[in-house]
Order: sequence, then structure tokens, then C-alpha cells
Amino acid sequence: MDAHLNTTDFWLFSRNIDLSVFLGSALVSLLLLAIGWQLGIINDESPDWTWVSAVLLIDVAHVWSTSFRVYFDTEEFKRRFWLYLLVPVFGYAVGVALYSEGELVFWKALAIVAVFHFVRQQYGWVALYRRKLRETETWTWWIDAAAVYLATVYPLAFWMTSLPRNFNWFVANDFFLLPDIVDDVLFPIYVLALAAYFAKSFYLYFTAGFLNLGKDIVVATTAICWYVGIVYFNSDYAFTVTNVIIHGVPYFALIWIYTQMRRDSAGPTYRTLSQHWIIFLATLWAFAYIEELFWNRGVWHEKQWLFGGDWNWTGWKVWLVPLLAVPQLTHYILDGFIWRRRGNSDLRIT
Repeated sequence: MDAHLNTTDFWLFSRNIDLSVFLGSALVSLLLLAIGWQLGIINDESPDWTWVSAVLLIDVAHVWSTSFRVYFDTEEFKRRFWLYLLVPVFGYAVGVALYSEGELVFWKALAIVAVFHFVRQQYGWVALYRRKLRETETWTWWIDAAAVYLATVYPLAFWMTSLPRNFNWFVANDFFLLPDIVDDVLFPIYVLALAAYFAKSFYLYFTAGFLNLGKDIVVATTAICWYVGIVYFNSDYAFTVTNVIIHGVPYFALIWIYTQMRRDSAGPTYRTLSQHWIIFLATLWAFAYIEELFWNRGVWHEKQWLFGGDWNWTGWKVWLVPLLAVPQLTHYILDGFIWRRRGNSDLRIT
């Protein structure tokens, strides 16, 4: 651990970007909670404007941003061709197998993978900050890991010991019920882990002059948003604005910065789609809209005002629903490979 790092080394990307995407996204989430409170919709289902801004333009779009890391990058796609090809192929095959056993079997399995991905992403930011500031001590890693994992796992445990709630991850009953003792045991450990984390941060600052502010922001905002959105409020609106924004916005930043590092060596299509952040986002939003058009017309039969009339997929859902889930499943799985230092020796994101 180096207590004498230059101030520019305190951030993953830059001071302004880090504060915007980590702290800023959390503040926007909490601001939207306050707005929902004032509008009287805090205990209702997410209104259409929230669904469009949070789910369509952030959650679904950030899934497609993996394409800029893998499938739009010809060189990268060729480098690990079989991994990038077989993940969606096998994902689809497993999805069909699960769906054929029942719709809820499929959604329960997908929810487990999604939850694991959301939890791991928050740990991933902590790990990147530790690497950036050269934190290598084992005892601080244990405290950091315990804090960020429990900041996400405890609210999920509370959720699954308090079923049914007024919100779901994907569909009703996609989580399984846990006994109350799980919450009773985890809650004091959760409090202790977070207290230990911030006590450690204060201790290192006052004794060694060491400060990892970006990591502290990630842990604090994760703890606040996950607790408020899942435990404190029993609300689909609250869960949506707190869960989605702090997950998707930092990932957009990560992918965007990666594209800027790859542009000079990438092909013309890649350079065109990544030449400006507006074009980058517009591309992702177009893919997100097309995907949700199929979901809403063929599966959910909702939001005709945005996607048009319904399609009758009776008898075909076992093949089509898993196909529509392939982008998000691929994103969940590949995210565990594409940012690791091992297997990506040339990767530079900070």
C-alpha cells in the first residue's frame, strides 16, 4: 500500500468521471426516490417514464454494451472465438431445456445468475480500486470483501425471508423463500462488516495518510442504495431506481473508456460507432428497443403505446423466450471473463 500516490492515481478513470458515475448515479437514484415520494408513487409499480429511463435506456442497454467489448471488436472476438461463440449457444440450449421444464424454472435460474452478476460487479469495482492504489494486504482485502458482499447479500437475504414483496427481480415467485433465521444471523454480521470497513478506512487515513476515496464511495453507495431499495422500501419503483442506475451507469463508463482505447486498432465500423458518446449510446438504445419490442409484443404484452400490438407466440415460447434472454445471459457470464487480468494481459482500463 502506497500512502504517497499522486492524486490522479486515486481514481479508476478520472476524478470527474468516477464521482459522476459512482457517486452521481447514487445521488440520482436517491433524488428519484424523493421525487417518487413527492409524487405519491413511491409505493406503486414503476411508471412508464421510470421504466423507459431506467430499464430500457440503462438496464437493457448496458447489457448490449458488452458487444463493444467482444462482438464488435473483431480482433478480440477472434482471440477467444470459441468462448465468445459457445457462451450464447450453450446459454440458449440450457435456457430451452429449463423452460421446457416450466416457465418458473427458467426464470428462477436466470434470476440466480442475474443476482450473482449484480453482486459480483460491486465487488469488481472494489477490486479495481484496490489494484489501482496497490492495496495488497490480506487483512484489508478480507474487510473490503466482507463489506461489499454483505452490502448486497444481506438485502437479498432480507428479501427472500420476507416474501412476497411488492417487487420481483424478473417475474413473480422467481426467488425462493428462506427461513427467518437467515436474516437474524446475517443482520449483525452485515452491520459489523460495514462498521469494520469504515473503521479500517479511518484508521488507515489517520495513521498512514492512506485514502481510497473511490472505493469508499462504491461501498457506501452500494450499502445505502441496496438497503433503501430492497429493505427499507417495499416498492417496485424504489427497487427499480436504486438497483438499476448504480449498476448500469458505471458499466457504460467502463465500456465507453474501453472503446476509446481500442478505436485506433479497431475496424471502421467499430470506430464509427464509438466516435462520439451520443452515437455509442444511440447504438445501445437501438438494440435495447428492438429487444424490448420482441419481449413486450411476444411475452409481456405490455406498453403497446411504445411497441405496438401483441404477437401470438402460443406454442413457441419455449424456443423464443430463451432466445430473447441470450443477450443478458451472455452479458452475465462473459462479464466474469472479460475484465480479469488473467486471460486479458493486454487489457488496460485505468
